[in-house]
Amino acid sequence: MLKLRHSRLQAKKLSTVTLVLSMLFMLTVVLLMLLGLGIFSLPINSDDSPPTDLTSYRRMASERGKGLGKRGQQWTEILSWEPRAFIYHNFLSKEECDYLINLAKPHMAKSTVVDSKTGKSKDSRVRTSSDSSVGRTKSGVFTFIPVEHGEGLQVLYYEAGQKYDAHFDYFLDEFNTKNGGQRMATVLMYLSDVEEGGETIFPAAKGNVSAVPWWNELSDCGKQGLAVKPKMVDALLFWSMRPDATLDPSSLHGGCPVISGNKWSSKKWIHVEEYKV
Repeated sequence: MLKLRHSRLQAKKLSTVTLVLSMLFMLTVVLLMLLGLGIFSLPINSDDSPPTDLTSYRRMASERGKGLGKRGQQWTEILSWEPRAFIYHNFLSKEECDYLINLAKPHMAKSTVVDSKTGKSKDSRVRTSSDSSVGRTKSGVFTFIPVEHGEGLQVLYYEAGQKYDAHFDYFLDEFNTKNGGQRMATVLMYLSDVEEGGETIFPAAKGNVSAVPWWNELSDCGKQGLAVKPKMVDALLFWSMRPDATLDPSSLHGGCPVISGNKWSSKKWIHVEEYKV
């Protein structure tokens, strides 16, 4: 009897998660349409606190009449359906990219990975970049998912030769899903161009990976899967979970080594449930 009740509870929980993910998928489609039409807005707060994140910066820049810099036409490109990945072109302005870089520069430290047994950070050769956390942004515009579901915004820096080997953003252990549940999506904003290398690559993506128009510009690493060449002001959204709430192995991804120049980016992980910081 207890086993039957437990099975029913599990089935009910899975059904709820599936419903939530299905609704979020539909909202993503709506977001794509809005971005494609150039309809995009950010909430404006009334407080006078110093700018500690991108939303506050946008508010204060607007109030002071400085503007946000000239931004190109915004449009959305469907990169892949396995994994579900979309490029938001001209998501930021150059001034916003510079702002995030300058905000993080004084606090950069060696990047770490999460230990699946303890949940604590540890050093690893698979990730050789440096990073800094700049806090949780106050806007959920990336995916229409409540801001409370997101981890703090990270700014990442890669010098020549640095990379991040292929990995999943979702967890395969229960320890790391106690806070906020599973990681379901990732937003990666490119804050600088990269002369050569530094691509975001999906080695397990389905489809014709050589069909991308920038194929001839990719490094040897970038041609090992579906790759996105970093472009300042663009943002990449990809999902680690399918609409049916199952984990998506095709979301395996990594950062190719930077060959020439350097790479600045900003990442935000989004969970199924509220993430407590």
